[in-house]
Amino acid sequence: PIFYFARRNSSNLRLGKAEFDTRALAKAFTNGISEFVGNISMSVVGMLYNLQLLRYAGENGMASFGVIMYVSWIFGSAFVGYSIGSESLVGYHFGAQNKPELKNLLSKSLSLIALAGASMCIFAEAFAPLLARVFVGYDAGLTSMTVHGFRIVAVSFAFMGFGIYISGFFTGLNDGVTSAVISFVRTMIFECGAILLLPRLLGLEGIWISVAAGELMSVALGFLFLAVKNKKYGYA
Repeated sequence: PIFYFARRNSSNLRLGKAEFDTRALAKAFTNGISEFVGNISMSVVGMLYNLQLLRYAGENGMASFGVIMYVSWIFGSAFVGYSIGSESLVGYHFGAQNKPELKNLLSKSLSLIALAGASMCIFAEAFAPLLARVFVGYDAGLTSMTVHGFRIVAVSFAFMGFGIYISGFFTGLNDGVTSAVISFVRTMIFECGAILLLPRLLGLEGIWISVAAGELMSVALGFLFLAVKNKKYGYA
């Protein structure tokens, strides 16, 4: 590509003088703000988890949480990757006003996410001891805590993909505001609220449960937005 664009050519595919388009830049910023909000929110959520775990389980709780989050991100990254990869397809069919294909893409994606989520949940529940020993096998007590916590958190794998995908789906539709609202509420409202409330009621168990609780509420929010916005975009 470097050599191609470095030489002069008269084709339509060539470098030209860029124009400063404030409206286009503002729209690009708005459409991408959900990713910004999501990353900022996850930092705040991580801090809250560490504070609550230090309070209810001490240093071992923080170490256990670190292991669980590392492994969870491996599972979650599959959903993030699929969401980002499909955004361009959503945008293409939306721009072409190919609503049947947009509907087909949404339907098949949700089915695939449901299947992948269930498979990940089953795999995580079955191999939780093995995954924990990879990181903290040197301490039996810490391994036991990690396995217990991970098996509770693993329930969230069954439906975490829906919130991630639906947020990305609206980004593909050039509706960055809706995408940002889903990302913000999913983490800053639902998950933070669960982290602060559930440990008061259930102790350490509440911290592990808060992950699944936050994700489950975000699924409900995501499908609510899909229902409300369908009239505008016609994808269902």
